[in-house]
Amino acid sequence: MSLNAVVIGAQGGIGAAVIDALVAAPRVGRVLALSRRPGQASGKVETGPLDLEDPASIDAAARLAEESLGTVHLIFVASGILHQGAMQPEKSWRALDAGNMARAFAVNATGPALVAARFVGLLPRDEKACFAAVSARVGSITDNGFGGWYAYRASKAALNQLIRTFAIELGRKHPQAIALALHPGTTDTALSSPFQVNVPNGKLFTPAYSANRMLQVIDAAESADSGKLIAWDGEVLPY
Repeated sequence: MSLNAVVIGAQGGIGAAVIDALVAAPRVGRVLALSRRPGQASGKVETGPLDLEDPASIDAAARLAEESLGTVHLIFVASGILHQGAMQPEKSWRALDAGNMARAFAVNATGPALVAARFVGLLPRDEKACFAAVSARVGSITDNGFGGWYAYRASKAALNQLIRTFAIELGRKHPQAIALALHPGTTDTALSSPFQVNVPNGKLFTPAYSANRMLQVIDAAESADSGKLIAWDGEVLPY
Protein backbone atom coordinates (compact mmCIF):
# COMPACT_ATOMS: atom_id res chain seq x y z
CA MET A 1 0.00 0.00 0.00
CA SER A 2 1.37 3.42 -0.94
CA LEU A 3 1.33 6.28 1.54
CA ASN A 4 0.45 9.92 0.90
CA ALA A 5 2.15 12.85 2.62
CA VAL A 6 1.67 16.60 2.97
CA VAL A 7 4.69 18.80 3.73
CA ILE A 8 4.19 22.42 4.79
CA GLY A 9 7.20 24.68 4.35
CA ALA A 10 8.29 22.89 1.21
CA GLN A 11 10.71 25.61 0.10
CA GLY A 12 12.68 25.70 3.35
CA GLY A 13 15.85 23.72 3.94
CA ILE A 14 14.29 21.06 6.16
CA GLY A 15 11.00 20.96 4.26
CA ALA A 16 12.74 20.42 0.91
CA ALA A 17 14.91 17.69 2.44
CA VAL A 18 11.85 15.93 3.89
CA ILE A 19 10.25 15.96 0.45
CA ASP A 20 13.40 14.51 -1.13
CA ALA A 21 13.46 11.72 1.45
CA LEU A 22 9.78 10.94 0.93
CA VAL A 23 10.16 10.90 -2.86
CA ALA A 24 13.04 8.44 -2.50
CA ALA A 25 10.95 6.08 -0.31
CA PRO A 26 9.34 3.34 -2.43
CA ARG A 27 6.30 3.05 -0.13
CA VAL A 28 5.40 6.73 -0.53
CA GLY A 29 2.93 7.29 -3.33
CA ARG A 30 2.28 11.02 -3.57
CA VAL A 31 3.54 14.11 -1.78
CA LEU A 32 1.74 17.45 -1.66
CA ALA A 33 4.34 20.19 -1.15
CA LEU A 34 2.80 23.37 0.27
CA SER A 35 4.52 26.72 0.71
CA ARG A 36 3.98 30.44 0.35
CA ARG A 37 5.66 30.33 -3.07
CA PRO A 38 5.01 26.84 -4.44
CA GLY A 39 7.40 25.34 -6.96
CA GLN A 40 6.68 23.12 -9.93
CA ALA A 41 5.00 19.73 -9.66
CA SER A 42 7.18 16.81 -10.69
CA GLY A 43 6.89 13.02 -10.44
CA LYS A 44 5.40 12.10 -7.08
CA VAL A 45 5.23 15.72 -5.98
CA GLU A 46 2.23 17.99 -6.38
CA THR A 47 2.45 21.59 -5.22
CA GLY A 48 0.16 24.24 -3.83
CA PRO A 49 0.07 27.46 -1.81
CA LEU A 50 -0.17 27.74 1.96
CA ASP A 51 0.62 30.71 4.18
CA LEU A 52 0.69 29.88 7.90
CA GLU A 53 -0.21 33.49 8.69
CA ASP A 54 -3.41 33.30 6.62
CA PRO A 55 -6.18 31.01 7.97
CA ALA A 56 -8.07 31.19 4.66
CA SER A 57 -4.96 29.91 2.91
CA ILE A 58 -4.79 26.97 5.32
CA ASP A 59 -8.46 26.14 4.66
CA ALA A 60 -7.89 26.24 0.90
CA ALA A 61 -4.81 24.02 1.18
CA ALA A 62 -6.76 21.44 3.18
CA ARG A 63 -9.39 21.32 0.43
CA LEU A 64 -6.63 20.90 -2.15
CA ALA A 65 -5.13 18.03 -0.15
CA GLU A 66 -8.51 16.31 0.05
CA GLU A 67 -9.08 16.71 -3.68
CA SER A 68 -5.61 15.64 -4.79
CA LEU A 69 -4.70 12.99 -2.20
CA GLY A 70 -7.81 11.94 -0.35
CA THR A 71 -6.32 10.02 2.58
CA VAL A 72 -3.09 11.41 4.07
CA HIS A 73 -0.75 9.32 6.23
CA LEU A 74 1.78 12.03 7.14
CA ILE A 75 1.30 15.74 7.71
CA PHE A 76 4.68 17.36 8.32
CA VAL A 77 4.96 21.05 9.25
CA ALA A 78 8.54 22.13 8.60
CA SER A 79 8.03 25.90 8.77
CA GLY A 80 9.32 28.18 11.49
CA ILE A 81 10.58 31.69 12.05
CA LEU A 82 13.35 32.96 14.32
CA HIS A 83 14.60 36.05 12.54
CA GLN A 84 13.72 38.10 9.47
CA GLY A 85 14.81 41.66 8.79
CA ALA A 86 14.20 43.74 11.91
CA MET A 87 12.84 40.66 13.68
CA GLN A 88 15.75 39.19 15.65
CA PRO A 89 15.96 36.87 18.69
CA GLU A 90 15.89 38.98 21.83
CA LYS A 91 18.92 39.05 24.10
CA SER A 92 17.00 40.98 26.77
CA TRP A 93 13.42 41.79 27.72
CA ARG A 94 14.21 45.36 26.61
CA ALA A 95 14.09 44.09 23.01
CA LEU A 96 10.57 42.65 23.27
CA ASP A 97 8.32 43.86 20.47
CA ALA A 98 4.61 43.10 20.26
CA GLY A 99 4.59 42.78 16.48
CA ASN A 100 7.55 40.39 16.40
CA MET A 101 6.05 38.27 19.16
CA ALA A 102 2.71 38.09 17.36
CA ARG A 103 4.42 36.97 14.17
CA ALA A 104 6.48 34.33 15.96
CA PHE A 105 3.33 32.86 17.46
CA ALA A 106 1.46 33.06 14.14
CA VAL A 107 4.12 31.08 12.26
CA ASN A 108 5.45 28.80 15.00
CA ALA A 109 2.28 27.95 16.93
CA THR A 110 -1.05 29.24 15.64
CA GLY A 111 -0.42 28.29 12.01
CA PRO A 112 0.61 24.68 12.75
CA ALA A 113 -2.36 24.33 15.13
CA LEU A 114 -4.75 25.43 12.39
CA VAL A 115 -3.08 23.02 9.96
CA ALA A 116 -3.70 20.21 12.44
CA ALA A 117 -7.32 21.22 12.88
CA ARG A 118 -8.04 21.54 9.16
CA PHE A 119 -6.09 18.52 7.90
CA VAL A 120 -6.83 15.95 10.62
CA GLY A 121 -9.96 14.74 8.86
CA LEU A 122 -7.77 13.38 6.06
CA LEU A 123 -5.95 10.94 8.36
CA PRO A 124 -7.09 7.30 8.16
CA ARG A 125 -8.99 5.92 11.14
CA ASP A 126 -7.67 2.38 10.96
CA GLU A 127 -3.99 2.80 9.98
CA LYS A 128 -0.91 4.38 11.52
CA ALA A 129 -0.69 8.04 10.57
CA CYS A 130 1.18 11.05 11.93
CA PHE A 131 0.91 14.79 12.34
CA ALA A 132 4.41 16.13 13.02
CA ALA A 133 5.73 19.65 13.41
CA VAL A 134 9.29 20.87 13.74
CA SER A 135 9.77 22.34 17.20
CA ALA A 136 13.03 23.05 19.06
CA ARG A 137 14.86 22.10 22.23
CA VAL A 138 14.81 25.77 23.21
CA GLY A 139 11.02 25.49 23.41
CA SER A 140 11.43 23.30 26.48
CA ILE A 141 10.56 25.29 29.61
CA THR A 142 12.39 22.82 31.86
CA ASP A 143 15.54 22.90 29.73
CA ASN A 144 15.79 26.71 29.60
CA GLY A 145 18.96 27.59 31.47
CA PHE A 146 20.20 30.49 29.35
CA GLY A 147 17.27 32.86 28.85
CA GLY A 148 16.88 35.16 25.86
CA TRP A 149 15.11 34.40 22.57
CA TYR A 150 11.77 35.19 24.23
CA ALA A 151 9.46 35.05 21.22
CA TYR A 152 10.99 31.94 19.68
CA ARG A 153 11.18 30.03 22.96
CA ALA A 154 7.64 30.95 23.96
CA SER A 155 6.10 30.20 20.55
CA LYS A 156 7.80 26.80 20.36
CA ALA A 157 6.70 26.05 23.93
CA ALA A 158 3.17 26.93 22.82
CA LEU A 159 3.55 24.60 19.84
CA ASN A 160 4.60 21.77 22.15
CA GLN A 161 1.54 22.31 24.34
CA LEU A 162 -0.76 22.51 21.33
CA ILE A 163 0.58 19.23 19.97
CA ARG A 164 0.23 17.57 23.38
CA THR A 165 -3.40 18.74 23.60
CA PHE A 166 -4.09 17.79 19.99
CA ALA A 167 -2.66 14.31 20.62
CA ILE A 168 -5.19 13.63 23.38
CA GLU A 169 -8.17 14.40 21.15
CA LEU A 170 -6.58 12.68 18.16
CA GLY A 171 -6.24 9.46 20.14
CA ARG A 172 -9.99 9.36 20.70
CA LYS A 173 -10.90 9.80 17.03
CA HIS A 174 -7.96 8.17 15.23
CA PRO A 175 -6.60 5.55 17.66
CA GLN A 176 -3.62 4.61 15.50
CA ALA A 177 -2.62 8.19 14.66
CA ILE A 178 0.08 10.07 16.56
CA ALA A 179 1.06 13.72 16.94
CA LEU A 180 4.69 14.64 17.48
CA ALA A 181 6.79 17.73 18.07
CA LEU A 182 10.25 17.10 16.61
CA HIS A 183 13.59 18.70 17.43
CA PRO A 184 15.81 18.46 14.31
CA GLY A 185 19.06 19.40 15.99
CA THR A 186 21.05 22.40 14.77
CA THR A 187 20.60 22.20 11.02
CA ASP A 188 22.46 24.13 8.34
CA THR A 189 19.59 26.31 7.14
CA ALA A 190 18.87 30.02 6.82
CA LEU A 191 17.21 29.93 10.24
CA SER A 192 20.38 28.82 12.05
CA SER A 193 22.94 30.48 9.77
CA PRO A 194 23.69 33.55 11.96
CA PHE A 195 24.18 31.38 15.05
CA GLN A 196 26.39 28.55 13.81
CA VAL A 197 29.75 29.89 14.97
CA ASN A 198 29.53 28.25 18.41
CA VAL A 199 28.10 24.93 17.23
CA PRO A 200 30.47 22.08 18.26
CA ASN A 201 32.12 20.02 15.55
CA GLY A 202 29.83 17.31 14.28
CA LYS A 203 26.70 18.96 15.71
CA LEU A 204 25.73 21.03 12.66
CA PHE A 205 23.60 18.73 10.56
CA THR A 206 22.77 18.86 6.88
CA PRO A 207 19.06 19.24 6.11
CA ALA A 208 19.10 15.76 4.54
CA TYR A 209 20.50 14.23 7.74
CA SER A 210 17.98 15.98 9.99
CA ALA A 211 15.08 15.12 7.68
CA ASN A 212 15.96 11.45 7.52
CA ARG A 213 16.50 11.17 11.27
CA MET A 214 13.14 12.82 12.00
CA LEU A 215 11.38 10.50 9.56
CA GLN A 216 13.04 7.57 11.35
CA VAL A 217 11.64 8.89 14.63
CA ILE A 218 8.18 9.01 13.06
CA ASP A 219 8.53 5.46 11.73
CA ALA A 220 9.56 4.17 15.15
CA ALA A 221 6.94 6.10 17.13
CA GLU A 222 4.00 4.30 18.71
CA SER A 223 0.69 5.45 20.14
CA ALA A 224 2.28 5.93 23.57
CA ASP A 225 4.65 8.51 22.05
CA SER A 226 1.86 10.75 20.79
CA GLY A 227 2.11 14.27 22.17
CA LYS A 228 5.81 14.07 23.00
CA LEU A 229 8.68 16.36 22.03
CA ILE A 230 11.28 14.03 20.51
CA ALA A 231 14.75 14.89 19.23
CA TRP A 232 16.32 13.72 15.99
CA ASP A 233 18.15 10.94 17.85
CA GLY A 234 15.04 9.58 19.56
CA GLU A 235 15.58 11.33 22.91
CA VAL A 236 12.33 12.40 24.53
CA LEU A 237 12.81 15.99 25.66
CA PRO A 238 11.08 17.62 28.63
CA TYR A 239 8.37 20.20 28.08
